[in-house]
Amino acid sequence: CHGMGPTLILTWHKIAFFPLNLLLGQMTDLIYTEKELVQSLKEYIKAEESKLDAVKSWADKLDVVTRASTLDPEGYLAHPVNAYKLMKRLNTEWSELESLVLQDPSDGFISNMTVHRQYFPDQEDEKGAAKALMRLQDTYKLDSESFARGKLPGMHHNAILTVDDCYDMGKTAYNEADYYHAVLWMQQALRQMDAEEEHVVSKADVLDYLSYSVYQMGDLPRAIELTRRLVAIDSSHQRAGGNLRYFEKLLSKQLNELNQEGQEPATEEPIQLGTYKRPNDYLPEREIYEALCRGEGVKMTTERRSRLYCRYHDGNRNPRLLLQPMKEEDEWDSPHIVRYLNALSDQEIEKIKELAKPRLARATVRDPITGVLTTANYRVSKSAWLEGEEDPVIERVNQRIEDITGLTTQTAELLQIANYGVGGQYEPHFDFSRKEEPDAFKTLGTGNRVATFLNYMSDVEAGGATVFPDFGAAIYPKKGTAVFWYNLFRSGEGDYRTRHAACPVLVGSKWVSNKWIHERGQEFRRPCGLTEVD
Repeated sequence: CHGMGPTLILTWHKIAFFPLNLLLGQMTDLIYTEKELVQSLKEYIKAEESKLDAVKSWADKLDVVTRASTLDPEGYLAHPVNAYKLMKRLNTEWSELESLVLQDPSDGFISNMTVHRQYFPDQEDEKGAAKALMRLQDTYKLDSESFARGKLPGMHHNAILTVDDCYDMGKTAYNEADYYHAVLWMQQALRQMDAEEEHVVSKADVLDYLSYSVYQMGDLPRAIELTRRLVAIDSSHQRAGGNLRYFEKLLSKQLNELNQEGQEPATEEPIQLGTYKRPNDYLPEREIYEALCRGEGVKMTTERRSRLYCRYHDGNRNPRLLLQPMKEEDEWDSPHIVRYLNALSDQEIEKIKELAKPRLARATVRDPITGVLTTANYRVSKSAWLEGEEDPVIERVNQRIEDITGLTTQTAELLQIANYGVGGQYEPHFDFSRKEEPDAFKTLGTGNRVATFLNYMSDVEAGGATVFPDFGAAIYPKKGTAVFWYNLFRSGEGDYRTRHAACPVLVGSKWVSNKWIHERGQEFRRPCGLTEVD
């Protein structure tokens, strides 16, 4: 028997074949031989049935998932948990299914897997999706329970994280030495495990990661309590005993240094969001930025609101806007930020997306030292650049921007299309180059970025605001509208107040198009001044 299934071992008895007058005793041997063959065949069938049952279980589960996801793909993927689990399924679970099917010749399936493998997400993609959930968790102060149960604002699709999903999330964080998130997700895995939810991972493995991560967060009493639970479950665990002795010795030393007697008891409070302080990182305005993303700390006072107006804007009597002027609304007074309504039609938006989608690639930022475009962890989106000559719609959009702003777009950068999916963000940054990075736009030869024109090409169910931490403004995406502000004063000096960020998308998908307008060619359109005024 040739194949890759369970090994089929056949034991043949040595016999000689006689004519019909075969001795009865010899025939009896054949009976037992046949019985052994039947038993071996049953074992083979049982192995095949077991494999087929496993494959059928996979198929039934995935059928339910794909039926739900294909009814409304965009709505389904708008839920960040669904996006993460899609990454996880295609990178990890389908590979496990492939290994299962490979136990027996299944050329059609393997051929399909081989063809489609090149389009599958890899380990880095799965890790990125996990980090996106953690980023959302931090920015919007959502506990692991909320994600695991799919309790997100504005969601119409149910999506839950299993014990094993939570364990994998925690392990991803642990492998990045991110013990803060490792604790949150291992604790959630343990919570669901204690509630007797189904799981493959062992409780010992969860406690192993959790206890050490808690130790890394500086909570020795709880690390000791968790390690004792681990020892009680698996007394032969290779690390637990040594860790427990080390933790107890370390705590005793700390108590002696503090002149305290007795071991400090572990708190009975369960670990949750806020139990431990998130470590500081490279972003000084992290708390302000994230608060604005949540709609907290917005400094829109009654006095300021009284200075905001709406008007019809004809671009200084531009012929193309005289009969149909733009509706202009003030979003902020100083620096002056305006929003234009009906800046893009639905048809134009769909055409722009159609042109951009085949070219979307990981968005880049310009290195402040070299001026070279490169990817960065603080900008998570996909982008494409479109030229006016490619399609009349792009040319029309460029002309409209010029008409509205009164600035030439001949020296502007190409229209950049960006898509922010699950957890997509761009942390606080300046659009213009600072004095310490004089060569940022040198290769363009068009000077600094004098202004930004940002088109919103989609609504976003939750998250995705454009925020300005310096003066506490939050501007929310609204499909078809555009916002505009100057990055430079008339003196040519940068307006540092315009440091802004694209908040992580919590629910939905955010599409924008950016037009960065440069200094060259604006000499008579926006004459220079000597003072730093708007």
